[in-house]
Amino acid sequence: MTEIVTALQAGLPGLLADIEELVRTESPSEDLAAVVGCARVVAGLGTRLTGAAPEWIDGSGRPALRWRFGSGDRVLLLGHFDTVWPVGSLVTHPFGITGGRLTGPGCFDMKAGVVQLFHALSVLGDLGGVSVLLTGDEEIGAPTSRALIESEARRTRAVLVLEASEGGALKTARKGMSGYGLTVAGRAAHAGLEPHRGINATTELAHQVLALSELADPAAGTTVTPTVAASGTTRNTVPDTARLMVDVRVATAAEQDRVDRA
Repeated sequence: MTEIVTALQAGLPGLLADIEELVRTESPSEDLAAVVGCARVVAGLGTRLTGAAPEWIDGSGRPALRWRFGSGDRVLLLGHFDTVWPVGSLVTHPFGITGGRLTGPGCFDMKAGVVQLFHALSVLGDLGGVSVLLTGDEEIGAPTSRALIESEARRTRAVLVLEASEGGALKTARKGMSGYGLTVAGRAAHAGLEPHRGINATTELAHQVLALSELADPAAGTTVTPTVAASGTTRNTVPDTARLMVDVRVATAAEQDRVDRA
């Protein structure tokens, strides 16, 4: 164990350089070209540090990368390389290391974890039984990789997710998640001449936002968060359409059912 720690400490400059390269390779989930470009960087990183090239698994143009060493059925190391940060975020949130703190879009969630994963494997003598699966659609709910993740997890004895957590704590569970889209249909009218003839979708959306927020139950660990909203077309028109996205996180299936019914 001492030899492993020593090797990792000696490799710290290289690890930080690899994190910088990966963070600078921006990869918002919805930008397929960016995700593919990042996958190439991740594949090269993993190949260099483990001596093995990954299997590319195409999910509707969105790649996942899989390594299997030996049977690959002992432990699955799971992660993702897509982020929530749009291309160009490096301009306002540049990569940097200040006072022992590393910053940059996607470094916490979860590019540093991806790099640490491969550097950890690089100092182990025997990788037999280890599998690695890295996906490019986690931040949007894994629409193309969910079945792959489930099948890979079922064939192994344990799964470790190398995503960071607040305070460095070990996560042993996480909440369930669901997303909803709400569309409000109103009636357009001129805002100055005849607003009374319109039905204001923005006003109705405001009522719905407040009602949805009331569905949360902090004591039960349930959050119901209105997120992206849009309405209207011009300043002088009563808006006839409004849209809202809602993020829900729950600790129990009972709470999921309650919120879903509501």
